[in-house]
Order: sequence, then C-alpha cells, then structure tokens
Amino acid sequence: MATVLRKVRSWVAVFNRTAAIRIDCSGICSKPVTTVDCSGILTPVATPFRKDESIDLEKWAENFEKWNKTNLKGYLVQGSNGEPVSLSAEERVELVKHARSFIPNDKLLLAGAGCEGTLNTIKMCESMASAGADAVMLVTPSYYKSGLNDRSLIHHFTAVADVCPLPVLLYAMPAYTGIDISVSAVKTLSQHRNIVGMKDSGGDVTKLASLVHVAKDNNFQVLAGSAGYLLAALYVGCSGGVCGLGNILPQQLCQLYDLYVDATTASSSQKAAEAAKEALKLQRRLIEPNAAVTNIMGVPGMKLAMDCVGYYGGPTRKPLMPLLDVQQQIIRDLFEEFR
Repeated sequence: MATVLRKVRSWVAVFNRTAAIRIDCSGICSKPVTTVDCSGILTPVATPFRKDESIDLEKWAENFEKWNKTNLKGYLVQGSNGEPVSLSAEERVELVKHARSFIPNDKLLLAGAGCEGTLNTIKMCESMASAGADAVMLVTPSYYKSGLNDRSLIHHFTAVADVCPLPVLLYAMPAYTGIDISVSAVKTLSQHRNIVGMKDSGGDVTKLASLVHVAKDNNFQVLAGSAGYLLAALYVGCSGGVCGLGNILPQQLCQLYDLYVDATTASSSQKAAEAAKEALKLQRRLIEPNAAVTNIMGVPGMKLAMDCVGYYGGPTRKPLMPLLDVQQQIIRDLFEEFR
C-alpha cells in the first residue's frame, strides 16, 4: 500500500507541474488585443462603513477627493482591503458605480470581480464592465483547495478572460486564500490576449522576478502587492504596485516610485545615485508602518491609521473586530510622524 501511495503522490506532482503544457487554452493567441497601463501606484481602497455597518458613500467621496489630488495611478475597488467577502454581490457592483463617479478619467478604476465559481466570476465581470470599470482583477478561488491546482486555475482564468469585456488582471493573495498561482501557470496565462497583468501579494521577490521573466514577451504587467517590498519589486522588473498603504500614505508611495524612476533614468550617474539613496531611505521608513496595517493588524489597523492621518477609515464589518487598546496605540504611534 505504501508503494502505491508513493506512486500516486509522484504522479500527482508531475501532473501539476505539466498541467500548463497539456491543457487546451483556446483563448491564447498573439497579443495585444486589449491592454491597460498599470505602471505606477494604485491603491486597493477601503470600504467606509458607519457604526451600523451600512456603507457611507459621503465619507468615501471625501476620501476620493483627497486621493485624487495625489499622483496615484488609480484605484482597485473590492481588493482585499475593501472587505469584499463581507459585501453582497449587489453592494460590490454599486460601489464600483459610485467609485466611477468619484474618479477622474485620467485615473484607472480596477474592479475586484473574483468569485468562487467560474460562471459567477464571468457574471461579475460583466456587471463590473457595466458599472464603469476600466479592468477587472480576479483573485483565485479558494474554497475547494484540494482541487485548485495549475490545471483548474488555468481553466478558470482562461474561461473568464475568453468572454470578459474588460482587460483581466490575476490576483494571488495566498495569506488570505491559501492558494497561490505558480510561475508555470502564469507563463501560460500571460499569453492570453485578454490577460494583461497580475498582482502578487505573496511577498517573495524572487517569484516576482521569475514572473517578470517568463512573461517578458507577452505585454504582461507584474504588480507588487505590498509597500513593504515595493522598491525591490520595481528593481526586479515590476511595473508598479497595488498597495494597501496607499489608503493612508499615497503621496509617499508615489514619491518612492518616482525616486525609482529617477534612479534608473537619470542623465548622470550622480543624480541616479542620489535618487537611489533617497528611494532606499524612504522604503526603509515605510516598512514598519506597512507591516502594522497589513499582515499584523490587517484591515482594522488600516482603517484606524486612515483615521489618524485625516482620511475616513471607520469600522469594519463583522466578523472583523476593532483593535484592542494596546494595538490602537501602536498604530497611533507609528503614524504620528505622518499627520
């Protein structure tokens, strides 16, 4: 029996590694057909709730008015920081409609449209297109983990991209979903005429470099999923970042991106070195605040920090709970210098 089990496990491993090669992806063809330029900094905006957990659109409009004055490239509505799993499908679409009215035409509106099922994801993409989104971002399904391998994920994203009326970006958030998208799968998917990029929040810079490498000929943009490693991600070839810290410190993140651009395009080596030095200094300054409001204290920390610096964060929807008093003080102390 043990021998049989070893053979089965070996076969499964080989099957998963080669699924990207053996699968039939009818939508893959020469590119480009559709595209969207995501170079720069986008932020996955928080959803503002009142104390009764209803959505506060007035406060959201006030936040956008401030964000729009920064150099943000655009916004992701219904990313992880938007608490999409606590919203109904109708609320998700309505939020994108309202966001469209708050966002000027020179800034991108990406809509999180991922659902657990492929058919539901297709329907959500159609709704987000009608709501005014410029592109959709699709987080991986995650419930049936044992069946979510390269083969099933390639089928899922290909089926959606084949019929989606908007450009598609993939989204890997393994800390929340427990599911990652392999480099091999991305190599295949990046060839699809309607899949134009990916946000990777796994935090592995070597993987980001590999993604950039395997998709380099496919007009495919790789985006860092956190400000904590943004500068490193840019240096290995990422086009930009979709960073939750942008809810709180959008101008600092845009400054970091601009310093990177200056460091890599300056007319003199002295100017390049000065910009690189300033970029590294700013990146180091942002690491601790970013960690506090992402992997340590999550969305409740993010929203409290927004309140601290003059945006409206407000409460989360349950089951997410408010921070403990000691956690709140940590957030206040970390963001004191940015007020």
